[in-house]
Amino acid sequence: MPTYQYRCPECKHEFEEFQGINDDPVQTCPRCGKKPRRVITGGAGFLLKGSGFYSTDYRSESYKAAARRDSDGSSAITSPKTDTAKPASSETKHSS
Repeated sequence: MPTYQYRCPECKHEFEEFQGINDDPVQTCPRCGKKPRRVITGGAGFLLKGSGFYSTDYRSESYKAAARRDSDGSSAITSPKTDTAKPASSETKHSS
């Protein structure tokens, strides 16, 4: 639902109202009770806050399943895995 901006021509009070797009305009100013006018604005910028706002968050289930298969290494094209673990040394380091 959009937020609409209003200004009262009588008392000059400005306020915002969170309304549905098909709702009727506000009929009374909360400060003086007269009829306010809806202000035409350029709109607000689109602001994303917090986590969960990435293009990959709303992918189709088939895309997610294919991505899981690829990440599990079960795809047809895989790279060979190498053992990067260092062998255990039999030497013991002594401090003097």
